[in-house]
Amino acid sequence: MGGDHGPHVLLQAADKALLKLPELHLLICGHSSEYTFFQNNLDPSLLTRVQFIDCDEVVVMTDKPTTALRKKKNSSMRKVIDLVDSGEALACVSSGNTGALMAMAFYVLKTLPGISRPALISWLPKTRGRKVLLLDLGASVNCDAEGLFQYAVMGSVLAEECSQIASPKVALLNVGEEDIKGNTLVKHADQLLRDSKGINYIGYVEGDQIFAGDADVVVTDGFTGNIALKSSEGIAKLVIDEIKHATTETFIARMLSKLALPLLKKLYQRMNPDQYNGASLIGLRGIVVKSHGNASADACFYAIKQAYEEAKNAVPDKVKTKIESVLMEH
Repeated sequence: MGGDHGPHVLLQAADKALLKLPELHLLICGHSSEYTFFQNNLDPSLLTRVQFIDCDEVVVMTDKPTTALRKKKNSSMRKVIDLVDSGEALACVSSGNTGALMAMAFYVLKTLPGISRPALISWLPKTRGRKVLLLDLGASVNCDAEGLFQYAVMGSVLAEECSQIASPKVALLNVGEEDIKGNTLVKHADQLLRDSKGINYIGYVEGDQIFAGDADVVVTDGFTGNIALKSSEGIAKLVIDEIKHATTETFIARMLSKLALPLLKKLYQRMNPDQYNGASLIGLRGIVVKSHGNASADACFYAIKQAYEEAKNAVPDKVKTKIESVLMEH
């Protein structure tokens, strides 16, 4: 029920996901008045893989997280998290109020042993066709050095388990690469990571190295990470819009663009923020994926696909063992 554009966006994404992912089963939670049309028009062959659950409350974007947690226990957002907690669902996806989703997930699902707070983490494009994990993207605006260390452990494990990256390279986001740069928080976290044997820590990276550097995982606090993410999305959209304008501005440009169409399509797919939609709330005892509130149906599909893949690969179980091992050693 959440999101800027209404539930029809997620329902369109659900339709696509059911077609693309034949092993996927969906539990769709919300007002029956919103999903009845979708239910009546869904291909009958897909209906066997969908269950509709009516919820009479909605968490809106203006709700404070504490209010949503205390007073909206019958909301669609709370229901999806409860379904994960009970084991009826292996993962949940929401486009709704981020603060409320994190508060409910933290309260209901609890964190893995050794983790003080979960982190929002997402893949971003990097040079040479690779991807980089960035965290935290806003789960905790304020963070201490121990929290950054935990983020590094979680990011390293996720990169290794989901992308089969052997010994992922982990870096701290800083205002410079030199040891003397940075505030007390970053310097303390740097020392913790240097002292750890379970993390392949490579030191500091600057903002421009997130997408061009050697790091597989870039760690920062939620305040900085959220700004970095939104800025990168804005730049990607700017570049895409400028390319579209440049290739249609004149007759010659239009002719040349036809020759370059395969290359332009490949570039667009690499930079299109839609395919990177869906941030995992990692560190919990269940899978929770947050889709952007203003995401399109295609972007929401990628969030569903991400949750599906994490569930299929049993990510929390695999992450739990490794995280406990590294953190207990620490």
